[in-house]
Amino acid sequence: MAIYHLHVKVIGRKSGSSAVASAAYRSASRLRDERLERSHDFSAKRGVVHSEVMLPENAPQAWSDRERLWNNVEAFEVRKDAQLAREVEFALPREMTQAQGIELARDFVQSAFVDQGMIADLNVHWDMAEGGSPKPHAHIMLTMRAVDENGFGQKVRDWNRTEIVVRWRERWAELVNERLAQLDIDARIDHRSLEAQGIALEPQSQIGASASRIESQRIESDRTELHRDIARRNGKRIIADPARARRLFLFSAKPVRLVPKPRAAWLHEEIEPAAVGVLVFRFPALGRAACRICQGH
Repeated sequence: MAIYHLHVKVIGRKSGSSAVASAAYRSASRLRDERLERSHDFSAKRGVVHSEVMLPENAPQAWSDRERLWNNVEAFEVRKDAQLAREVEFALPREMTQAQGIELARDFVQSAFVDQGMIADLNVHWDMAEGGSPKPHAHIMLTMRAVDENGFGQKVRDWNRTEIVVRWRERWAELVNERLAQLDIDARIDHRSLEAQGIALEPQSQIGASASRIESQRIESDRTELHRDIARRNGKRIIADPARARRLFLFSAKPVRLVPKPRAAWLHEEIEPAAVGVLVFRFPALGRAACRICQGH
């Protein structure tokens, strides 16, 4: 089931980050960090199926070399709290093949970032979930300064505007849905919040690996209990109005769980299994989708 996820953050020294180390990790490669005088080796990392540096017009061709690019960024930024790069991460539709997903990511990066003057370090990851289903996504590290044949110029403050990020989010949803339609894939995504879509369910955050480990040791955490409470309330809402599930599963702004990700057969746990039963009865295809979501597939 295609899901919507697009997250933007800044990579900077203030948080102790290195642009070279970040690039090495996302590309699963070994890069020499000249500022720190050490190598970052993530070449054993699996799942990276495509990796390239995309240059705008007039950028030095030498910067197609990832190691040289990010070392030059590190050298140019002298402040101890410097912002080094912007990262955009987004989920790719798992209904697509790897080749289709890579093409989609490249098209979006080219139009949204490279054509606007940014250098984009694109890495497509095709990880697998515990259940064996794919979790395709892309990491893009973007330069934050204007570039020409002579190198870096001033930082482009317009790229920091909230309206720009909103437009990136909208454009990603538009492009994904256009491509899904072209490929005759019966799935769509929506960048809007559940509230904006008119879906009266509460969004749930990821519990996270650390909270899951704590729970597995039967030490309850506040976050996992909150996760369960929201799941119970959402289950009751689905039972009261099953038709709302059609909107939820056909146009989901994010992967909303009706019940927590289980350790065993989730239908035998205490979290509103009747809600999924209603879906199976009223909308069989949606019920199956709900089961896959609940199981993390």
